[in-house]
This record gives sequence, structure tokens and C-alpha cells, in this order.
Amino acid sequence: MSAGRVAIVTGAARGIGAATVAELARQGYSVLCVDAVTDDPALGYPLATVADLDAVVKLANDSGAGGAAPFPADVRDLALLEAAVADAERRWGGIDVAIACAGAMGGGAPHWETSVETEQVVLDVNLDGVLNLARVTIPAMLNRPAPRSGRFLAIASAGATRGLPKLAAYCAAKAGITGFIRALAVELGDSGITANAVSPGSTDTAMLTESARLYDLPAAEEFAGQAPQDRLLHPDEVAAVVAFLASRKSGAMTGAIVPVDGGLGL
Repeated sequence: MSAGRVAIVTGAARGIGAATVAELARQGYSVLCVDAVTDDPALGYPLATVADLDAVVKLANDSGAGGAAPFPADVRDLALLEAAVADAERRWGGIDVAIACAGAMGGGAPHWETSVETEQVVLDVNLDGVLNLARVTIPAMLNRPAPRSGRFLAIASAGATRGLPKLAAYCAAKAGITGFIRALAVELGDSGITANAVSPGSTDTAMLTESARLYDLPAAEEFAGQAPQDRLLHPDEVAAVVAFLASRKSGAMTGAIVPVDGGLGL
């Protein structure tokens, strides 16, 4: 169990973020659940709602011992993320883990035909959102007394290493995450804080449903055959690996990009 450990999770209202909150809560973490909970006109699908976020928080509080709280915030807004850190510190006394799950899917056309507005949202949420979270949470984790066991984690993607047509900005953002995580791991050095990423394959989430729409596929299940396991991943499977990396037991791992993709990268 991880009683006493405090985590901030972005993109917490659904998908991998929601599954991560649930898993951490079961393990005794206190979790600040961050999500924008508002739609973006540059994206072609509905984003999570306040009701989604409240449901995640209720489930976490019902199943866990540490406690959870909602914090509506867009990861593109550095000031709001700073306020989230302050809220977590006020509630629980500090931060041990930061997990960047917030993501956005957009594209559906070659790069030169995709709107600048859509590409900018994809880059800003998927990549800048990770950098912003690190900027505000790493100092908070460094405030913990040594020896520390801080963890910074980000959700990358199989798209970080595979060229996905009509999703160029998404691939660029996810590849950027992997480079950032490696550099951050070196910068953190022997601080007691590690930086790692999980790289999922096709996972049964709203973003994968939007990917199917962008490719004019009838359903997200069409992606299942791309991996040797011939199935979609469940968000809980990704969250289980994220939770291990968030734990004290993962201290020897830093700068790692861990595939959780059903063999898609083979």
C-alpha cells in the first residue's frame, strides 16, 4: 500500500487518466484529479465533463483510503496548474507523484491540409501539457525531505515511434514526450525523483474512438488487429503499469519509455 503518498493526475476524468486515479486510490494514494472538463472547438469530438470528473472522484473516495478531490484545469494554463499544486499541498501536505495523462486527438488529413488550430491544440495539450505539469510539480517534489521517492510520469504512445498518417502532430507531440522524459531523468539525477513514460498501443478510450472516426473506420475495434495480441487494451491495463512506476518499488527506473501495447511495437 502507498498510504500517505500524494499524486496529481491530469486528464483524470476518463480513459487512462480515470483508470489511473482508480488504481492509485485503491493503493491508498491521495489524488488530485485534474481535467479541463470543457470542449475545444478545434477538436471534432466531445471532451470529458464535470459529471465525468465528479464520478471518478466519487469512485476513488468510495474505494480508497487516501481521498480524492477534483480540480478543473486545462493543462495549457500554467497558472491553473500552479493553483492545483497549491491545492494538493494545502490538502495533503505535499506531492510525491505527478502523472500527465491529459491528451487530445486531432487530424484526419495530411499535415499540410490539417488546420493550424487543430494541430496547435494537439501539440499544446499532448506535449506542452506535460512540460507544464513538470514545471510546477518537480519543485514541489523537491520540497519533500531526502531521501525522496518522487515520480514524474507521462503517457506517450506507440505513435511516438510509428508514423501514423493523418496524425502527424499527434506523433510529433508523443515523440516529444519521450525526448523530454529522457532529458528530465538526467536533470533529476540523484535527487530521488525519477521520470518515466508509458507508451500504450490502441486502448479502448474516447480518443481511440475519435481516431477511428478520423480514419473513416466503423469502430475503434478495427485497430485491434494491428498488434499480435489481436485486441484493444483496456485502460486498467495501462494504469496498472503506471501505478507500478509511481510506486517506491520503481526507484531503479528512470528515463524509461515502457511499452504497454499488446506487442504493437514488435
